[in-house]
Amino acid sequence: MILNVSINEAPKANPEGEFTYHLSAEGLPNLVKNHFIFKGDENNPFLAPRGVWFVGNKLLVADTGQNRVFIWNHFPEAEFQSPDVVLGQSEKEDTGRNAGNEVSANSLQYPSGLWSDGQKLIIADAWNHRVLIWHSFPTQNGQKADVVVGQADFEHNQPNIYGIGSNPNAQSLNWPYGVFSDGQQLWICDTGNRRVLYYRQIPTQNFATADGVIGKPNFTERDYENNDPIWPYSVKINANGQMSIADTQFYRNLIWKDWKTAFHQKADTIIGQPDFDACGQNQYNLFPIQNSMNWTYDSFFYDKGIFIADTGNSRILWFDELPTQNAALASNLIGHRNFNIGSENSNTRYGTDKQLYWPFSICIDQNQLIVADTGNHRIIKYEI
Repeated sequence: MILNVSINEAPKANPEGEFTYHLSAEGLPNLVKNHFIFKGDENNPFLAPRGVWFVGNKLLVADTGQNRVFIWNHFPEAEFQSPDVVLGQSEKEDTGRNAGNEVSANSLQYPSGLWSDGQKLIIADAWNHRVLIWHSFPTQNGQKADVVVGQADFEHNQPNIYGIGSNPNAQSLNWPYGVFSDGQQLWICDTGNRRVLYYRQIPTQNFATADGVIGKPNFTERDYENNDPIWPYSVKINANGQMSIADTQFYRNLIWKDWKTAFHQKADTIIGQPDFDACGQNQYNLFPIQNSMNWTYDSFFYDKGIFIADTGNSRILWFDELPTQNAALASNLIGHRNFNIGSENSNTRYGTDKQLYWPFSICIDQNQLIVADTGNHRIIKYEI
């Protein structure tokens, strides 16, 4: 289903019976021209997909609520289309945690963050407290991962190796939700340990030791303070070396001008809050405003700026220049007609087919913006 975009109009039917509606703020230019809605396999649709990645026309979706990752080798052309490959399950219609068995090299439990260059694939297998790596792009259903990070082997899945309450170390993970790579290096949002782990090379052996940690003074520290990421859910780095971390529980995105400085200094800029002490949802306003956020879960650099998934406000914020001052005003948005609306699927008489409901993940390839519209159980592709 392709929907056209207009500004400052209520939804109305066009001659073909489709609906047009605005996605950008009142008085601002269109941010996207059209969009395409995709819901997975018609007989086996998405359930709360929290991760999406698009590379070389391949679409990867973490169908989080059903413990599987779907792969389409070519971006779907219809609202429903059967996937080419499913990971985490032996059959496309199966949905059990760890495929209804013990944890293994081909099982998943609440997969979230995804990254791929079209050759390698990396999945944050969050509730198994590990990250899985395929060094050759998967072509078979239920294909086993080549490498596991965060666990000694594929048959264990305890947080921090020894279970709840155990101290972290340079090899352990606890609820890793986000992953990112430049094709050589690897960053993991070790969310439950309130840190980001760094690996100089994508690991080729199980139980790899991290080379650096962001958000903690060392690998075994458990305490946290507000100058560091409190609940890092995703990490992104652009070609200029700038880094963005979605710091969910403090309703902010942290920006470093140079990711290498993050090991020893706090972020250069805060998006969503005026300073490091501030931690209010929408800056303690009753409704969202142009520079506030609520449960931000992802970001993606584009051109000179950045898109941010302002998940709790059911919108995508766009900054046409990467902010250099705290609490910068967003330039535009997707999902609501202005910056002061925060409710999901607001202002629509047409069900949930017209607006966003808790978008968790975003990915950009050239001028294609792909959004995991999690609460609406669908993927949306926008043309920027």
